[in-house]
Amino acid sequence: MPKSATDIRHFIIAGVLVAITTVLLDLLLKAILPMPVQGSHQAQVIDQLTSWHLTLIAFLFSLVVVIMLYSLFVFRKKDGDESEGAHFEGNTVLEIAWTVIPLIVVFVFGFFGVRALSDVTRAAPDEITVNVTGFQWSWLFEYPDSGVASNELVLPVDRAARMDMTSRDVIHSFWIPEMRVKQDLVPGMTTTLRFTPSVTGEYTVDCAELCGLSHYSMVAPVRIVEQAEYEQWLAERTAGTAPALAQTGDETDADTDVETDADAQSN
Repeated sequence: MPKSATDIRHFIIAGVLVAITTVLLDLLLKAILPMPVQGSHQAQVIDQLTSWHLTLIAFLFSLVVVIMLYSLFVFRKKDGDESEGAHFEGNTVLEIAWTVIPLIVVFVFGFFGVRALSDVTRAAPDEITVNVTGFQWSWLFEYPDSGVASNELVLPVDRAARMDMTSRDVIHSFWIPEMRVKQDLVPGMTTTLRFTPSVTGEYTVDCAELCGLSHYSMVAPVRIVEQAEYEQWLAERTAGTAPALAQTGDETDADTDVETDADAQSN
């Protein structure tokens, strides 16, 4: 720790430079890494935690790099100076500080991380359940309460949705960037993902797990609509459209199997 007036001056200058660099780098990171629109209530919690992480990254980077560069330029050996540098045995206060402070930061981020996870995974009493099936290389969405099946995911705004998901073949990953949450689909088991859409509009389900040759094309449309429009959509599908949509999913899967067999024979 600084003991003389000169040491204190260097300490203050380096501290100010670290603070300025932290602010500038934090602004830069958040400018070049813009988030998509917050499409769900969970997105607010996740974005806040992400923002804190970016600020911490900016601070730690500045703390190391600024002090290193400051030392290289300010304390470099002068021409003709043959004297030995000051000898330090250590500093107990500094060693305790750089051990305890990071430990506290880890616990603080751990607390908010656990709380964010609890908010994201919490069940709601009136949530809509959708059975999601992923397969090479498409999606199928089934609404068990109405018997509707679709290759398009339609959900009402401001109502909690629960995705019960599985895979027919390999591991896939359900991801709507605007909703922020993501969950793998594992063959032979059911995984669950919850989110509450907050903004009406059209989005896209992506597969965030490399799942084969046509992984890039494994996308499906998502529409977040008002409750009345959602009920109308269900009624139309229940009246006669649902069987065709469900068959489309089966045919897609069958076509995939045919292509796979053909590839195997050609090889």
